[in-house]
Amino acid sequence: MPRRLTKSAQRHIEQTTRHFVDSRHLFEAVAKSLMACLTEDPELAGFIHFVKYRIKEVESLRAKLNRLHISGRDVVDASNLFRRVSDLAGIRVIHLHTDQLIRIHPIILRILNEHQYALAGEAVAYCWDVEYEEFFKGIGIRTEHRPSMYTTVHYDIVANQRTGIACELQVRSLMDEVWGEVSHRVNYPQESPSAACRDQLKVLARLTSGCGRLVDSIFKSHNDATDQRL
Repeated sequence: MPRRLTKSAQRHIEQTTRHFVDSRHLFEAVAKSLMACLTEDPELAGFIHFVKYRIKEVESLRAKLNRLHISGRDVVDASNLFRRVSDLAGIRVIHLHTDQLIRIHPIILRILNEHQYALAGEAVAYCWDVEYEEFFKGIGIRTEHRPSMYTTVHYDIVANQRTGIACELQVRSLMDEVWGEVSHRVNYPQESPSAACRDQLKVLARLTSGCGRLVDSIFKSHNDATDQRL
């Protein structure tokens, strides 16, 4: 039988949630500022297909805090919320093909350094495909295997050391974005109750991975023929 939240835990969660609501404008400002730094950089601009940002919805945070309490994990409260929950603000940069990350990764590190943003640890590529794992390792990005078939490079960025205001930067290909958006709608934060739906998501992951390889091949063929780098 699943555990239920005590009234004390419920009050604790509401206090933590209110703390985020009171600070939401700070996350909004940080996300917009960092997004401007990325989109206005002339070197990075050529690799961006599109970029977007979002601030975590209050109900989504409340649900996450509920799950943490029910699971019995370390307590997240107002004093450590900004450090423990890294995705209160998020920016997503979408590019077209895999080889672009060879240039994108060092450019992002350079931009963060120039604008005095600190990384909370090194960048990590979450992925499930062995070939892509080798690619990410080859350009100096640590990998973590994700059986869920999620594929994205994450940068956890601390914008203000004093307040702990942070922002999660995600970088992924357009094909990975297709799978990610569909999966997020039907399989997150809880798995879909439909076994067929979960199996279909696995098929979609393999299809988008195959499409990603085809896109990579198209650009490689074009670049070889025209001596360009797109």
